[in-house]
Amino acid sequence: MEREAIHNLVKWKESKRRKPLIIEGARQVGKTWLVKEFASKHYKDLIYINFEEMSFLRNLFDIDFDVYRIIEMIESATHQKCIPEETLIFFDEIQDAPNGVTALKYFKENMPQQHIIAAGSLLGISLHRHISFPVGKVQFMTLYPMSFYEFLNAQGEEGLQKYLQEERWSNIDIFADRIKSLLKTYYYVGGMPEAVATYCDTHNLLEVREVHKEILSSYERDFSKHAPQEIVPRIRHLWLSLPSQLSRENRKFVYGLVREGARAREYKLALQWLIDAGLIYSIHCVSTPRLPLSAYIDLSAFKIFMLDVGLLGAMAGLDARTVTEGATIFTEFKGALTEEFVLQQLILSHHPYYYAKSNSRMEIDFLIQKNQEIIPIEVKAEENLRAKSLRLFADTYHPNTVYRLSMSPYRQESWMINLPLYCTQNI
Repeated sequence: MEREAIHNLVKWKESKRRKPLIIEGARQVGKTWLVKEFASKHYKDLIYINFEEMSFLRNLFDIDFDVYRIIEMIESATHQKCIPEETLIFFDEIQDAPNGVTALKYFKENMPQQHIIAAGSLLGISLHRHISFPVGKVQFMTLYPMSFYEFLNAQGEEGLQKYLQEERWSNIDIFADRIKSLLKTYYYVGGMPEAVATYCDTHNLLEVREVHKEILSSYERDFSKHAPQEIVPRIRHLWLSLPSQLSRENRKFVYGLVREGARAREYKLALQWLIDAGLIYSIHCVSTPRLPLSAYIDLSAFKIFMLDVGLLGAMAGLDARTVTEGATIFTEFKGALTEEFVLQQLILSHHPYYYAKSNSRMEIDFLIQKNQEIIPIEVKAEENLRAKSLRLFADTYHPNTVYRLSMSPYRQESWMINLPLYCTQNI
């Protein structure tokens, strides 16, 4: 399978300002596969150290941060010769090695010619646990589940994917029904690499759902294994409430749906744990649509989205038959799946927010900041094109670009652009 992130890794390798790279992302989004695939195509050798499996190397950085001693020990442990610029060193599950992240600083300072990538499934959590962080000495990249375009490529639909990326609307219109069918399949399969690979190999949606269930079970095991025991029950409560949170017409997060009488102060740490683990995204409300958007967020108002649309469907018990029954997939839960899909595509290149005006029903599903411009985005699950809030927002704040995402074909009106949902990634 092709992953777009490979191109980012090539740019990193060729950059004159290259620093050790940390890849973040939830468990099972494909970090290990990505780096190994990248190394096989762009390096003579890969030295792979998994600190979860190779426990005898976890104290590699305890004695000191002498990078020459560290390299010598790695060569002895792996029986491989490390040649700078020809060998890629990959530290996987680096959070299991005390001082591992700190050591990256010294590679940057004392051996910049050595190419190093580090990754970890729960690295986001570890980075908040008083680690001495090498500020300015490392680079970051976040890996997400596969996008809809990557899903199309995995299905052998490179031609359709090219039409969508290049916005060749006349060609897209001809294949619109086929693209919509593939989009609905993506809503069910999602972008977790194992689920996509299973679908490509079998086209059996029941087997895909079994993969989803296994992934969800592994995440729940992580709660007990890695989270502080005192917040594990609250993490579970939050996690299990996600389908009900997203099924509401107003998707603002409500603690009362987690547990009757629940309060923010009780669940704050549990919520942050899920965010740091990369399992959920928190999208904050903006009280005023001005630049920069981050200066106008309302910390008390936010929406929660899951890591992946396929996993959301699995948690909600979405039946496989809905994919083959046309629009039935949207009868129940239609807004939740559609907004989850849109968020999953937007977050690849943007930091989305949403807008809600107090004492008013006006709400904009997503706001993004691009090229010093604020862009409002309204999401419609089907072809219902009424967008009163979007029109009111446009008339009030006069943004240069306004998007309505729907199942309708592309068209540009005087005040907004109707973009097909399957082209969300183009924004």
